[in-house]
Amino acid sequence: MLTRILKYSCYILLGGMVITGCKKLEDINHDPTKPTTTEPQYLLTGAEKSAMDILYAGPQNGRTAMAYAQYWTGNDKANDARYLLDEGINAPIWNNLYSVSLHNLNEIIRLNQESPLPVSANQIAIAQILKAWIYQILTDTYGNIPYTDALQDVKNIRPKYDDAQTIYNSLLDTLAQQAAALDPAQGSFPTGDVIFKGNVAAWKKLAHSLMLRLAIRMADADPAKAKSVIEANWQNAMTSNADSAVFKYLSAAPNKFPYNESERELSEFFVTSTLVDYMASVNDPRLPVFARPTKLDTVYRGLAYGTSESNPSRLPPSGYSYPGTRIYAADMSGILMTYPEVEFILAEAAARGMVVGGDAATHYQNGVRASLEFWGITNADSVNAYLQRVPYNEGDWRNVIGTQKWLALYPQGLQGWFERLRLNFSKPNGDSLFIAPVDGSLDQNVTFVPYRLTYPVSEQQQNNASYQAAASAIGGDTKGVKLWWNKQ
Repeated sequence: MLTRILKYSCYILLGGMVITGCKKLEDINHDPTKPTTTEPQYLLTGAEKSAMDILYAGPQNGRTAMAYAQYWTGNDKANDARYLLDEGINAPIWNNLYSVSLHNLNEIIRLNQESPLPVSANQIAIAQILKAWIYQILTDTYGNIPYTDALQDVKNIRPKYDDAQTIYNSLLDTLAQQAAALDPAQGSFPTGDVIFKGNVAAWKKLAHSLMLRLAIRMADADPAKAKSVIEANWQNAMTSNADSAVFKYLSAAPNKFPYNESERELSEFFVTSTLVDYMASVNDPRLPVFARPTKLDTVYRGLAYGTSESNPSRLPPSGYSYPGTRIYAADMSGILMTYPEVEFILAEAAARGMVVGGDAATHYQNGVRASLEFWGITNADSVNAYLQRVPYNEGDWRNVIGTQKWLALYPQGLQGWFERLRLNFSKPNGDSLFIAPVDGSLDQNVTFVPYRLTYPVSEQQQNNASYQAAASAIGGDTKGVKLWWNKQ
């Protein structure tokens, strides 16, 4: 373990750069966003870690993504849950994913293509798969984004924005090509792959699984394309929790989970009453994992979403549940995609009439079981009893699958938010699950839930012509504009 920690400590990003050896900061005198001489495995570690670090950081995940998914709401700075977007939170999502993670992955491809040694098709394919994952996050967050003109450095510092639906189709093509190119008989990365340790077969399964994620998200906007992709790829996707793609952080600095309480108690967020009340109503065994009892009276009590700090009905902080200790652990994993999500995709696909090797009820039950197992709940009697409390209902598939998929995506704030928007689900009995912010929205363009994030202010300042064209193409740069796949 110590060797592993030391190895990672030489790989971490400093100021947006992957350092290929442990160096003093004063020895670094070049542009920190552009690695110069390095090796692909170090770039891969940097790309994986930088993406996970920003996606699971307290400001980006906690204050924005987890809030919009309505998993958490603020103890302090409650205006985040009232849709007042902080540019200091928004811009790093865009900047880090583009200038660090995607840049590193592009460098892996370039180094392979320009190397005098034989090209590693597997290294290129893995880099392309990770690029597709990141680009989907960006386009699902903002809409139209730089894609074909992106990552050209000084050759094009004002890239145009591509149409989001066109990007989706390109990502599907890319993933299909890279899944086919991956050869488990050949090597990939000798070191540096924290997610799958260079296991090419695992990367192949992830590529097919990501195609399912892309396809189901467009199921209402382009049902024929969604059906074609899902039916062609489901057999090669993840089949157990062992296939899940997670970035395993370590319990020691500097490679801890980006938002953890190993050095101080975290008090910025409470779990919402939306989450706690629903889980308690079905006696969900994951509740003690997702939340912790109150200090005041040792019960599970969430705070109503979007409650301001000055609301007179608020109890003292000790009266509300903080996120669970596992969620705040230093060695918590950053989740890219898990097997339970695949099963819920297949359940929905079957409910929509697609052929996916089983009926919707079976895939739904597989998804619930797998999610419970993922969080350490394996007692057969407990699992079976829970399934009886949350049965599949064919006539109400959107609400039944939606609620359980939402639970299974915790604490993936962005993915939980995207699925909340796309499925627009309620509780299985038809009652509303989500609420508008208790003390009102602070954004005049949205009252119930934002549909996207606005483009970073820096794009307006530095790439204004492309920004204006993109804003016009999607119907305006506001959080109230629905993305192309959101038809609910």
